[in-house]
Amino acid sequence: MEVVNSFMTWVFKNRIGQIDNFKKYPLETQNLILEDLIDLAKRTEFGKKFKFGEISTYEDFSSRVPVHDYEDMKPYFERIMKGKQNVIWHTEILWFSKSSGTTSSRSKYIPVSQEALEDCHFKGGKDMISLYVNKYPDSKLFSGKSLSIGGSLSQNPLDPSSEIQVGDISAVIMQNLPLWVQFARTPSLETALMGEWESKIEKMAHEIMDENVVSISGVPTWTIVLLQRILELKKANHILEVWPNLEVFFHGAVAFGPYKKLFSELIPSPKMRYMETYNASEGFFGIQDQTNSDELLLMLDYGIFYEFIPMENWGNNNQRAISLAEVEVGKNYALLITTNAGLWRYKIGDTIKFTSKDPYRFKITGRTKHFINAFGEEVIVENAEKAIQAAAEATHATIINFTAAPFYFGDSKSKGAHEWLIEFKTLPSDKEMFISVLDNTLREINSDYDAKRYKDLALSAPKINFTTESVFEKWLRAKGKLGGQNKVPRLSNTREYIDEILNFL
Repeated sequence: MEVVNSFMTWVFKNRIGQIDNFKKYPLETQNLILEDLIDLAKRTEFGKKFKFGEISTYEDFSSRVPVHDYEDMKPYFERIMKGKQNVIWHTEILWFSKSSGTTSSRSKYIPVSQEALEDCHFKGGKDMISLYVNKYPDSKLFSGKSLSIGGSLSQNPLDPSSEIQVGDISAVIMQNLPLWVQFARTPSLETALMGEWESKIEKMAHEIMDENVVSISGVPTWTIVLLQRILELKKANHILEVWPNLEVFFHGAVAFGPYKKLFSELIPSPKMRYMETYNASEGFFGIQDQTNSDELLLMLDYGIFYEFIPMENWGNNNQRAISLAEVEVGKNYALLITTNAGLWRYKIGDTIKFTSKDPYRFKITGRTKHFINAFGEEVIVENAEKAIQAAAEATHATIINFTAAPFYFGDSKSKGAHEWLIEFKTLPSDKEMFISVLDNTLREINSDYDAKRYKDLALSAPKINFTTESVFEKWLRAKGKLGGQNKVPRLSNTREYIDEILNFL
């Protein structure tokens, strides 16, 4: 295995030169991507409609092609699902990623082309490994199995007899992986693609607990559930007693900060490594490329052209998108993508903030729809995650999940507040201190929140529901959203989610 590990490490390191190239020439790389996408799609129905043949500059593109959200693109997607091709992309689309973002009742179906699989999702996975083995030359990543926790596949709901299949993006990727990758991963493909989540966790646990697992890829929430079940079955104190060679967790989908303490309990080793990726149904966008920072490198040569809408202009008449050349460090932007699966100037719904332009690195700050601004406080997901992590660390608490929303006291003379529902593995040593640290951290990092909290002017102290029940799991199960890509909404400007979840307490 040592020879195999050395050879595979050498193979993956060879990609580093190409990554360095787009870091050196970011704008040139993006311009070439846009030219290619327009040229490839100019004979599609979409390309003819917007006269792609006449587009020669970014200015032409941005003035001619409107910004689209899911509802704008949905009619094109449905026509493909009903059997029509060459609509938004020049090659056949046989896969749709089923995405509900953060557990909305309506599923979205996002097209996945062969180019998107090969040049974006697969390439992102390879680059993740390339960057990892380059940072850690002593890695034994290829000496054992890689545990992948994915979703499931199902028939095309608009035409069950068609070739087109739908599923979580992780399931679409797993189904199409080359044979050599299938050999290196666990559990079996049949188990990995099971639909019923509770049975799947049970079967996965039995199937993989005696393997030599070296790395894990998945969403933190569901990884925790699986690891805890394995510990029960093996009667072990921590996961290194089961998998002594485990060295890295590649994670994404939700911020890792609130889960750090729980993972350090499950995997109590200072040598354990964590590496974040930003991979969504619509594409693979970023990878953590530094050991001393959780910033993500924007991956610029995956067949995706990026644009950005400043969040201060979001939703108003001045909602102008800008290219990578115009972004500023420290500003909050809504992400807009044009892809090699036929998404055109598509609002993905995520917000990011650049931390560097040389190279382009960023942090995910939240969702365009997930924030609290009921009292003018403009709290975004990034604020909430920093505050709850600080509170947990100060009170030795271990968090499993959380959500927050505005709270109205129902009295015209009373102030409003934020209500939090937090599920703990280990409750805070001091609940009042937890509330105080969370509140004060929010005040330190968000001046709008601080202004509203000043002398309880517009906002009272946070109201927090502390629980150790599996309340979020119960809610997800009741909605038929257990497992896969489904996530609990961290923040909402309405009480839609929190009132539903509180009913399960």
